[in-house]
Amino acid sequence: MKQQVLIAGRYRLNNTIGRGAMGEVWQAYDELAGRPVAVKLLHAQNSEPTAAARFRLEAQTAGLLSHPHVVGVLDFGEQEGRLFLVMELVDGDSLARVLAQGGPLPAEDVARIAAQSAAGLGAAHEQGIVHRDIKPGNLLLDADGSLKIGDFGIAHFMNDPSGALTATGQIVGTSLYIAPERALGQPAGPPSDVYSLGCVLYQLLTGQPPFRAGSPIAVLHHHLDTAPVPPRELGVALPPAFENYLLGLLAKSPEDRPTAHQAAEWFGAGNWRGRPEPLPAAAPHPRPQPRAASWDAPSAPTPTPAPGAATVYAFPTSTSGTAPSQRTRRRPPTGVRAVVRKRSRAVGTVAAVLVFLAALLIGMALFSPAHSSADTPAADPSGTTSNSPSVPQP
Repeated sequence: MKQQVLIAGRYRLNNTIGRGAMGEVWQAYDELAGRPVAVKLLHAQNSEPTAAARFRLEAQTAGLLSHPHVVGVLDFGEQEGRLFLVMELVDGDSLARVLAQGGPLPAEDVARIAAQSAAGLGAAHEQGIVHRDIKPGNLLLDADGSLKIGDFGIAHFMNDPSGALTATGQIVGTSLYIAPERALGQPAGPPSDVYSLGCVLYQLLTGQPPFRAGSPIAVLHHHLDTAPVPPRELGVALPPAFENYLLGLLAKSPEDRPTAHQAAEWFGAGNWRGRPEPLPAAAPHPRPQPRAASWDAPSAPTPTPAPGAATVYAFPTSTSGTAPSQRTRRRPPTGVRAVVRKRSRAVGTVAAVLVFLAALLIGMALFSPAHSSADTPAADPSGTTSNSPSVPQP
């Protein structure tokens, strides 16, 4: 139902779009600027004594930020005893409503949300601002799917069903997404926001936060002592690189988590897909050298190669006495060894030629016509010779 309430003479309230422990949010119209806006009103009778101070803190801190992934603060003031905060209107749903309506999201969508939300947190951390309450309800998607972080500086106490309490008093934040160091009562810092974002991403992928229990105190103990179940063990189709980085966001020690800027760059660059990176160039292996042979006492006789033939040398691959696994060609000898080998080959060639000539001369002497026995008749014992054939005697 439309309300004809005018705030600060220019913001006309139309419909309530949200309620919380500290106030309510209205969809409104800025009649001076001619645009839709969101107006947050603090409850008139808020029982929390620091509520007004925290409300002013949100206006001051969010007003310092100008980033495409942070809900912008446009105005701040007071009317009839009620503080109001004017913000840009995000025409879309919170991630809490997205989860309630559609369940877990695919890795592609979660990676985009991770990059954008981490970029918004990084901008806040640069200004010294810690959100302290990152959860699905404070992450908003506009009409084109771009994410914006809202509710900077707003505290949730015990009257909030999602709040948490420790023995030291009140904890600002939500137990399902609170960092271990804050569960110990330590001040919130940028790593605390990174841890909370990791819890949100885990829930977007699996449909449930990393730790659940019957009470906020039990949930805090899980944040302190329990390792989250890897999403792939819950049946989530997720690249290993994405899962490993997500578990890094949920590291128990703040110093072990990446910064928001690092997370934004990592997801924005598509590293979550686990694309292979080029390997460094392999170092060249030293070429094995043959052992120096002893010219005085060779260990084994080596056959003399024919002129012009390649010499093959087998070398051991280790000193353990195992058989060589490969063979390599020896380089041609150089220097004195080459001269000695060339002379040896020349002497052998000359000796072979002399032996051949000697054998040729001996053969010619033996088989010359002057010494042939083919035309010499056999001697007759009777001392006579006859040219007629031999006739048997009667």
